[in-house]
Amino acid sequence: MSKRNSKTAKSAARERLRLERERQAKRSKVRRQAIVAGSIVAVLAIAGGIGYAVVQNNQPTKWEEAAKATVVAPANTSGKNGTTVLIGDSKTANVVHLFEDPRCPACASFEQTVGETVNKGMTDGDYKLSFTIGTFLDGNLGGEGSKNALSALGAALDVSPEAFLDYKTALYSTKYHPQETTDELANDSYLIKVANTVDALKNNTKFQNAVEKGTYDAWAMKMSKTFDDAEGVKSTPTIKVNDKAITNPSTVADWETALKDAGVTK
Repeated sequence: MSKRNSKTAKSAARERLRLERERQAKRSKVRRQAIVAGSIVAVLAIAGGIGYAVVQNNQPTKWEEAAKATVVAPANTSGKNGTTVLIGDSKTANVVHLFEDPRCPACASFEQTVGETVNKGMTDGDYKLSFTIGTFLDGNLGGEGSKNALSALGAALDVSPEAFLDYKTALYSTKYHPQETTDELANDSYLIKVANTVDALKNNTKFQNAVEKGTYDAWAMKMSKTFDDAEGVKSTPTIKVNDKAITNPSTVADWETALKDAGVTK
């Protein structure tokens, strides 16, 4: 009988096979453990990512925080939270109240067509001008341009009523008023660019800091809430003369007729 067939050889062969099976079993166990560990890490990573996303999504936005923040009201305002903006030194009891939204194209059209005449009537003492500005288009169209522009208007009002009126005119101008579907007014740099066309705001560091720091963000949210709560205001612009809504004028002649019909005379 050859050595290969001896009992010793067979025993040695069986031992080698046993050892090899043990090595294979250990390798398989290690591989399974590695796969399980990797799977656990992957699951934890996914869960962590989902958890982070959930936490982030549940974080209040800048404007939600502003709505709960302490209000810093601009100068030249009155009433609760400074949401009453009444401009004009005349002793007249006549008040023209404008309800607008910074992104509103119809408001821009009104400003471009009749705005100068409206402001002149205030300057001439025919009436005072009151403003309530909303931000509903941010909700309808997405974005935050109306809120950001309203906050910037607060910064302009803090400088002076004249700066506020001139800045509002610039924001609604054919050159600078963006399409309502864009959100360009959400950019502080754009708001400052437009402000630099207004003498009282040009390179005005205090104004620019207020825009960039959001000094009047909380005020803007209170003003927007006042707009939302206003009676009989369903669109912009809404124009009330002595608390009575008028048909929006498309020409200066229409405006003068509306004032006359409302009993406002020079």
